[in-house]
Amino acid sequence: MKNTDTSTNDTKLLFRQTYDYIVTRIERGELKAHDKLPSIRLLAQELRVHRLTVFRAYQLLKQDDKVYVKEKAGYYVSPEFTEHVISEYTERSPIASSGHLKNSLSEIQQVPVSYQFSQSLIDPNLLPNLYLSEYVKKVFDIYPKLMGTYSSVQGDEELREFLCQYMKRHHSIQLTVSDLLITTGGQQAIDLISRVYIRPMDFILVERPTYSAALDIFRQQGARFIPVDISPEGYDLERVEMLMKLHRPRIFYMNPTFHNPTGFTVPPDQRKQLVELAERYRCLLIEDDAIHEMYFDQPPPQPIFSYDTDGWVVYLRSFSKYVAPGLRICAVIGRPSVIKPLITAKSLADNGTPLVNQKIFLHYFESERIRQHLEKLRIALQIRKEIVEEELSTTGWSWVSPKGGFNLWLKLPEALPVEELLKESVRHSVSFVPGIICDPLREMRSWIRLSYSFVNEGQLRDGVRLLADIARRF
Repeated sequence: MKNTDTSTNDTKLLFRQTYDYIVTRIERGELKAHDKLPSIRLLAQELRVHRLTVFRAYQLLKQDDKVYVKEKAGYYVSPEFTEHVISEYTERSPIASSGHLKNSLSEIQQVPVSYQFSQSLIDPNLLPNLYLSEYVKKVFDIYPKLMGTYSSVQGDEELREFLCQYMKRHHSIQLTVSDLLITTGGQQAIDLISRVYIRPMDFILVERPTYSAALDIFRQQGARFIPVDISPEGYDLERVEMLMKLHRPRIFYMNPTFHNPTGFTVPPDQRKQLVELAERYRCLLIEDDAIHEMYFDQPPPQPIFSYDTDGWVVYLRSFSKYVAPGLRICAVIGRPSVIKPLITAKSLADNGTPLVNQKIFLHYFESERIRQHLEKLRIALQIRKEIVEEELSTTGWSWVSPKGGFNLWLKLPEALPVEELLKESVRHSVSFVPGIICDPLREMRSWIRLSYSFVNEGQLRDGVRLLADIARRF
């Protein structure tokens, strides 16, 4: 039975991605009005999919008026669709862009609301802001010429050396400064990795659900998603091995510690086995670890990277999210052979993360005060999580209570239309993340991500009650 479900999901995914592939080529101007699409047989060969998959995608393109059919001649680009694409771009800009960029999560977060449950960030009032300002002054005393120079592209060597010692102290991982690249936040790290390691139509494994901005980045590179369900028990490793063996994916993007959006944490035994599978099937594991320190009772397991000896894991460790988000500091950690091409990509992106941010973070993060801050922050976040769970206890919604992190992953009744709920909620100044944008299959219509970390306790109670009340009206 499980194999049948897997086959059905993979078929749905490939058919949808074939559709997206043609739409993207039209939007980029590679296919113009009245141009003939590749034959079903040729496109199936090019994309390494079944001809029925291409046929279904072409039929949907025809149904959506993006293409038309000439009898016994094939499929052609609809002029009405190309006119729509041109007008959409020219309305925004005097010159059309070369592609259609999208960040679904950012679009939701940019809507101004009073009850902001879509931001997976710390409430600024929980951060030691006065203490940070003192450190800013101290850093400029130590480095009076700080604003007058760039950082090295790979990152400030003093910071990288400190992080090597930090990883040794906390995770018993031996590193050298050559093993680290400092990026401007974790999202830039994901973007650089996608540019270096993903080619158009490459298969990649992604969790289902997963961080929606990562999906949008990978889509922009033309990747083909192979979903791996994540549960409170981790992954089905037999399925992971089957998918690696069948599709030979380039990468497996994962968020195994206080997973975004579900809050799940992959157990230690699976972490070791994942490295063994990556080595066996030559699949690069991208371990995104943005909130490792944000546990409630017990620290999480050691990173997957700690089991890697042959360079099959790239570890993205964000630090500033719970210390000083505005500094945007992430360490990309891997073997030099993996890091070197990322340094080149970083040089093309911005020529190095601002040195002032790195120096402030270095001196701030190594202080004793920060250790105390983290302990208080964990307590504050656990209290906020419990407030939300208390307010939702009478709704009939279901969730697995996370052991750390910033989010609740909520299952709503099937009959409740989440897209309509979001529109109505925004009208009442409440926002959340609909599960569909976190799903590579775009089918999780009854799920939402609600972040409890960004608003204060009073707003949290009022906002969750308001959301529940709006949902009852449906």
